[in-house]
Amino acid sequence: MDRAYIIHGWGGSPRSNWFPWLEERSEAEGIRTRTLAMPDPDHPRLSDWLAGLRAAIGLPDDETFLIGHSLGAMAILRYLESLEEGERVGGAILVAGFPESIGIREIDNFFAPPLDYEKVRLAAGRLAAINSDNDPYVPLRQGEILRDKLGAEFSVLAGAYHINQESGFFELPEALEILKRWKRGKK
Repeated sequence: MDRAYIIHGWGGSPRSNWFPWLEERSEAEGIRTRTLAMPDPDHPRLSDWLAGLRAAIGLPDDETFLIGHSLGAMAILRYLESLEEGERVGGAILVAGFPESIGIREIDNFFAPPLDYEKVRLAAGRLAAINSDNDPYVPLRQGEILRDKLGAEFSVLAGAYHINQESGFFELPEALEILKRWKRGKK
C-alpha cells in the first residue's frame, strides 16, 4: 500500500502549515500518510533526525513517498543518501528545500560533508522541488540546484514566501497533485 511521510522543518511541528491538509487529502487518495514529529525541532541534529526517519519508515520501497518542508527537505536528502545500495523510495517532494547551507549556524550540521547527489538520485524513484520566488530564507537558486543536480521536477510559486502558515499556506495542492500523479504512474 502507498504510504507517505511528511517531515516538518526547523522549529516546526506536525500540526503546522499545510501538513494536516495534505495528510487528510492524501489519505482520501488511498495514500496512508503520517506527519512525523522530528526530535528537538528547535535545536535540530542531523543524526537524531535520521534516526527518527529510519525508525518511522522502516524498510523503504517504491510505495514510499516523502514530503519535506524547509529543513525537512534536507533531512529527506540525507536520509536518501544514507540508504543501502538497492534501497529506494518511490519519490520525494521537497518544498522550500535547500541542499546547501544557507548560512544559518544552528542547522549547519545538516550540510557537512557536502551532499552526494548521485547517491540521492539512485535512492529516489522521482524527485520534485517546489520553491518560491521570494522566500526570505531560501534563495530560489537552492531549488534550481535540486533541479540541476538531481533532475528534480521544478515548480516555482510566485510570491509564496517560505510556503508556510506565516505566508498563508494551509493547503498545498501542488504537492497533492504530484502525489496523485506518481500514484497513477505506478499502475
